[in-house]
Amino acid sequence: MGNARIARVESATLVGARPREAGNNSRLNIHGIDVMVPLARLTADDGRSGFGFCQAGRDEAQAILGVAVSDLLTSEAGATEMARAFDFPLWDLLGQLQGKPVYELVAPAGAPRIGSLRVPCYDTSLYMNDLHLDSHEAGAALIAEHAREGYERNHRSFKIKVGRGARHMSLEAGTQRDIAVIKAVRAAVGPEATILIDANNGYNLNIAKRVLAETADCNLFWLEEAFHEDPELYDTLHAWMENEGLSVLIADGEGWAAEPLMDWARAGFVDVIQYDIFSHGFSNWLATGAQLDGWGVRTAPHHYGRHLGNYVSGHLAAAVKGFTFVEWDETSTPGIDASAYRVEEGHVVIPDAPGFGLKLEEDVFRAAVAGGGFDLT
Repeated sequence: MGNARIARVESATLVGARPREAGNNSRLNIHGIDVMVPLARLTADDGRSGFGFCQAGRDEAQAILGVAVSDLLTSEAGATEMARAFDFPLWDLLGQLQGKPVYELVAPAGAPRIGSLRVPCYDTSLYMNDLHLDSHEAGAALIAEHAREGYERNHRSFKIKVGRGARHMSLEAGTQRDIAVIKAVRAAVGPEATILIDANNGYNLNIAKRVLAETADCNLFWLEEAFHEDPELYDTLHAWMENEGLSVLIADGEGWAAEPLMDWARAGFVDVIQYDIFSHGFSNWLATGAQLDGWGVRTAPHHYGRHLGNYVSGHLAAAVKGFTFVEWDETSTPGIDASAYRVEEGHVVIPDAPGFGLKLEEDVFRAAVAGGGFDLT
C-alpha cells in the first residue's frame, strides 16, 4: 500500500432493474423494478482506484482528500470513524492496492490462500405478486412459478414473503394464502431446496405457530421477523417449536432492530442476526460477526435494493464462521460489470480478483457523475 493517499473522490448514482417487478411485503406496497445504486470511486495518488456503495456528501469527501489510505482503513481494524461513510470503496481500494480480494484481506492471519470463494445464497425475489388473484390456488401457483425461475438461475434456497393478512388481505384469508404459497413453493423446488419465510413483523405469536404447524412438512429453515422483537415471545416460540419437534431458526435484525437484539442472540432467543450490510457496514460486520461466532449465533446480513449487496456481503464468509447466506436480489445495473461473479448450485462464486472483483463501465459512470454527482480532486 505504501504511502498512497486519496487524490480524487467521484460520486454518482446508477439505476438498475430487476427482471420482474417486486411486489408487496406485509408492510409495504409494490417495491417495483428499479434499483438505485449510490456509488463513490476513490482514486489514490498512484492512479489506482476502488469503488463501492456510498452515500457520502461533498463535505465528507473533501475531508478525506489527501489523507493516507492507511489512516482511513486497515485490514486489521477496518474503517476509522471518519472513514465509515466510505467503508465499501475503501475496502475495494485496499484490495486493488494490495492485489488481493477483500475476502483474503479479512481472512484470519495465517489462513491458507482460499482461491475463489463459494458462499451459500438465497433467492430473495418471492414477494407478494399474487395479491390481485382471488384464488389461493392461483396465487400460490404464481409464486411457485417465480421460485422455479429462480431455480433455473441456479438458486437452491428461497425466501418467501409472508404476512398477507397484516395489511393486504383479511387475516384468515392472508394466513391461508401464506400457507398455500409455502406448500406450492416446496413442491416446485423439491425436497432438497432450502425455504425461508419472512413476515416483516406481520405475524403475532399465535399466527406464527399456526403457519409453522401447518407447514411442518415443508421443513422450513428459518422464520424471519415474525413480529416486533420481544424476548418473551421469542422464548415462548422457541419452547413451542421444541415441543412440536420443529427446528426452524428465528432470524431478525434487518429493519429497526431492538437495541438489545445482540443480548437476546447471546441468550439464545434469536438464532440468526441480519443487520443490513450497508447500514451496518462491512467493517462493523467484521466485529459483529466475531461476536456472534463466539456465541454460536449465525450471521446472514440483510441486503435488498442496492444490487451491490449481492457481491460484497459474501466476502465476510472468509472471516465469520457462522456466515450462513448471501441474500441475492437479482438485478442488472448499466455501468456495473459483475460478470466475474456467478450463482452455481445455490452458491455465489466469488472471484479471485482484487477488491470486490467488480468493474465500472467508465462511460456510464462518468455520465452519471456529470448528470448529478460530484468530482473532487
